[in-house]
Order: sequence, then C-alpha cells, then structure tokens
Amino acid sequence: MLDFCGEVLQLETPGDDLEVLRSAIDECFAPSDAIIARDAIRVPDLFVSDMDSTMIGQECIDELADYANLKSEVAAITERAMQGELDFEGALRERVALLEGLEEDAIRRCLDERIRPNEGARTLVETLKAKGCRTVLVTGGFHHFADVVAEQIGFERVAGNRLAVSEGKLTGGLVGGITDSSTKQSVLQEELGKLGERAVSMAAGDGANDIPMIEAAHYGIAYRAKPKARAAANGWVERGDLTALLKLLEIREEEWVAG
Repeated sequence: MLDFCGEVLQLETPGDDLEVLRSAIDECFAPSDAIIARDAIRVPDLFVSDMDSTMIGQECIDELADYANLKSEVAAITERAMQGELDFEGALRERVALLEGLEEDAIRRCLDERIRPNEGARTLVETLKAKGCRTVLVTGGFHHFADVVAEQIGFERVAGNRLAVSEGKLTGGLVGGITDSSTKQSVLQEELGKLGERAVSMAAGDGANDIPMIEAAHYGIAYRAKPKARAAANGWVERGDLTALLKLLEIREEEWVAG
C-alpha cells in the first residue's frame, strides 16, 4: 500500500502480459480504479479528455433534444454509437438533423439547467495543470457546450463540432469538418509531438469513439465506460470519482488544487 494513500495498492509483477494482469485485477478487486503500465507511473505531460459522460455527467445532445421533445429517440441513437454499433459520423448527423428548427436559446437553457461537471473534474484538471500538464478537451459534441464546460473545469484547449445556426434556430446541420475518433487521436498526437520524445500522455473517455485516443495514450483511461472502451484501456475508473486518477498518479491530496 502506498504510505501516503492507504486506498492505493501498488503491484509490481514479472513478465509482460498486461491482459493476464488485467484479468487478475478484475477477478480480485472489481469494481476498481487502476492504471497498468510497463514503466514507473508519473504525472503526465498531456491530458486529453472526452467531455460527455466523462468530464460531465450528461450527453449534451440527448439533453438538448429534450427541449424538442425528442430525447428518447436521440438517446437511443447516442447509446448505440457509444457502444460502437453505429458509424459515428452518420449517427451524429442523424441526431443533429432531428434538432432542425430548435431555438438556439435552448442551448443556453440546457447548459444552465442540466449540464454539470462530474465529481472531481475541476480538481483533476487544475491539479494536473499545476504540475505542468497540458490539458485538452476534445469532444464529438459541440463547441456551444464544450467551450463553456472547458472554462468551468479549466481546460486550455477545446476541439469539437459546430452546430449550424440561422436566424436564431438550429438548421439541422453542422459547420466545418467532423470531430470524430480519428480527430481525437490526431489531437492527442499533435499535442504530444510538441512536448518532446519523453513526454507522457493520459487520455480519458467512455465510449467507442474514444478508443483510438485511449489506445494511443500512455495511460488510456476508461471512465465508467462502455465495454469496448473498457477493453481497450490500460486504466479505468469504476469506483471513485475523477480524483481517483490523482491518487493513482501518486499525487498527495495536500497538493491537489481544489475545484
């Protein structure tokens, strides 16, 4: 047990079979919070995170659809996309098209009334920044939400999709290119490339759209994730809140920056 954090058990094992170790942890400790790594774990130089159901507790498009009385229809598509059952871009365009004609003001109402950061999100991000870590929020959702959430939580950069608006109403379309799984991975690799060869990255997400980013990171974290994302990750949070990652990174609680 780590002497400064009695909740964290540090294991060192011979061999190089991460799947066997993962299976043993799941068999003995589930549900658990964990990071598996070949080298000594340290504070990352880069943290890239998904937004919906990772940094916040909601799926923004589902909540926005409720203002058009379409939540159940949109949420069903969202769930299938997160499970990896649907093409992300097709599912995104289908859901956005259903919102055609919705007043743009519904976005502000949705932000004010429904969108909340997950427990520990701001403390995680602000503490990592205090340790010199670059923080990026990258989402298959929308800048209308992500820009506000990033400011609330403390992220330094935002990448996401843009809803098309005309005369104060959503058109049912998008502006510009699609931020999808490949974009998330490329943002991580772009940012990591700026930090030098020895830089370490951490990425967090919960759905199939996050898998390439999770797999590309040194510490790929599945946060209360769908099965496919969980299987792709070498770290996960299933028991605690987002500050569990600070404990796993061996950052003492007295060093945390309060959210």
